[in-house]
Amino acid sequence: MTQRRLLFLIFAFSGFSGLIYESIWTHYLKLFLGHAAYAQTLVLAIFMGGMALGSWWCGARSARWKNLLRGYALVEGIIGVTALIFHPLFDAYVQFAYTTLLPAIGDPVWVTLFKWTSAALLILPQSILLGMTFPLLSGALIRRYPDSPGATVAMLYFTNSIGAAIGVLVSGFMLIALAGLPGTMIIAGVLNIALALIVWRLARSHSVEPQFSQTVAVQGRYSERRWLVFFLGIAAFTGAASFIYEIVWIRMLALVLGSSTHAFELMLSAFILGLALGGLWIKRHIDRIAHPVRFLAIVQILMGALAASTLFIYNQTFDVMVWLMNNLSKDDTGYALFNLSSHAIAAVIMVPTTFLAGMTLPLLTYTLLQQGHGEKSIGSVYAANTFGAIIGVFFATHMGMPLLGLKGLLLTGAALDVVLGVLLIWWFREQLAPHWATAATALGAGMLAFTLAAGPMDVSRMTSGVYRTGAINQSGYVYQFHKDGKTASIDLVQVSNTPVDRSVAILTNGKPDAMLNMVSSGVPSPDESTMILAGALPLALHPAATRAAVIGMGSGLSTHTLLSAEQLSTVDTIEIEPAVVEAANGFRPRVELAYTSPQSHIHIDDAKSFFSTYNQHYDIIMSEPS
Repeated sequence: MTQRRLLFLIFAFSGFSGLIYESIWTHYLKLFLGHAAYAQTLVLAIFMGGMALGSWWCGARSARWKNLLRGYALVEGIIGVTALIFHPLFDAYVQFAYTTLLPAIGDPVWVTLFKWTSAALLILPQSILLGMTFPLLSGALIRRYPDSPGATVAMLYFTNSIGAAIGVLVSGFMLIALAGLPGTMIIAGVLNIALALIVWRLARSHSVEPQFSQTVAVQGRYSERRWLVFFLGIAAFTGAASFIYEIVWIRMLALVLGSSTHAFELMLSAFILGLALGGLWIKRHIDRIAHPVRFLAIVQILMGALAASTLFIYNQTFDVMVWLMNNLSKDDTGYALFNLSSHAIAAVIMVPTTFLAGMTLPLLTYTLLQQGHGEKSIGSVYAANTFGAIIGVFFATHMGMPLLGLKGLLLTGAALDVVLGVLLIWWFREQLAPHWATAATALGAGMLAFTLAAGPMDVSRMTSGVYRTGAINQSGYVYQFHKDGKTASIDLVQVSNTPVDRSVAILTNGKPDAMLNMVSSGVPSPDESTMILAGALPLALHPAATRAAVIGMGSGLSTHTLLSAEQLSTVDTIEIEPAVVEAANGFRPRVELAYTSPQSHIHIDDAKSFFSTYNQHYDIIMSEPS
């Protein structure tokens, strides 16, 4: 094996360990932040943000370093050492935070700020180091093999991404079961240290001066600094669009595949697989593309159009899941086939678009290298793209999802990519035949308009819980409320309407969490006895109780039952998803006291954080397990 191929293989293993870290950090931080969706958002944002800082800093300084491989080896080694100490550090920190710091802080706003900041600091240093690996290894290989810089960057992007796609599956389906979270971190850390030792040995004979001087005036067509800023802006905005897609697709597919940890890992792997394949394809062609900017513009428009088109494919995935649920055997073989099929469903939705997304960074980097912007362009493009990804993640989770819903948010990302492509085509239209710019604009705008006019997404399918029931048929249901919240999609559905049975159910990601018969004189729903007894039994056991807490709003009936006891002075209900509280309004007047009693207080928070923050004492704490 040549040294070049060995370094490509090493970077694949580096990507393998990097996605293990992202996956395992999510497991750890959801124990601290209280919800997997919040942990996924934070880890993704810090992971990408740290890599942006690392790649930017490294790209700005790497031209001064003679032996980039030695720097790469040092970074890999430090990443490995931090992985070995992560678990004991995290364990000690969480114990100290919940038993000492959070009760001392008291104020919910400051507690939230502290939790998110401190959780970010736990993984930020390693993320910065991970961000340094790409520009260091890219720069080292481009110095050694300057004849094909585009292919080198694309190949590194492919190897790192394909390693990442495999890493997230291996960690989720194998390593955690075999070694637990601490053991998996140690395995990844040992892998990084081994890579560091191998690269350090290779670095002995790899001191090569930069091929692109950072001080000499560059002469390319887009050599001015304004063009560097322009292309970095393109990298940032397309990164934002790509991660808007990721957030939306994961939520959409959770309604088909379920929202288990394994389902999330299958979806994440499919997303990264598309990026890897796009990098591999462009690697084989990039150095022969006559006009990379024109090619990039076409890629951007097609990417937006394909992303929008996933809305039409999405409805069919429910039918595939019905077939799988009803035909696969309920044994180990059936489960393996179910996971493979789930990965295929995710790939059908994600890979066509992410295949194109995988071309964008190599194209942008290659353009800037061609125009003489030097090694700093490698880190700068990577940093801008990952910075845009952070903006996309936070916008999608905290603003776009609640305000626009799944369809609106997906089309926002698609429109962003289309607009970027159209701008590129019109600004560089001298490279094209005159009708190209007009045709490309019409294609992008037409696809978005057609998708927007196609009507809302099929709520009957989205609320079917097909991954549980194996069925979609919900004829006669009346959908009273639907909202794509920050952590889940919440629905309120009237499932029957007769004089004696007007049952209404609240659903989380298609799974029914509570159902009430709104006709008080009718036959109670099967859930009602459980929800009422969950509130009444503690009162029977502790008739002198004065303070109670309810973990999870649900329908609000358990809270309402507790508030029927006059001796209770306070009932705190802690619910992590605001959309649940909105939807449960539909159960009134059956749960009226939960909303109108002076003793009722509804808090939007994670229960563990709430109890640590407010430091209150309760006679009753109840939670009906879902």
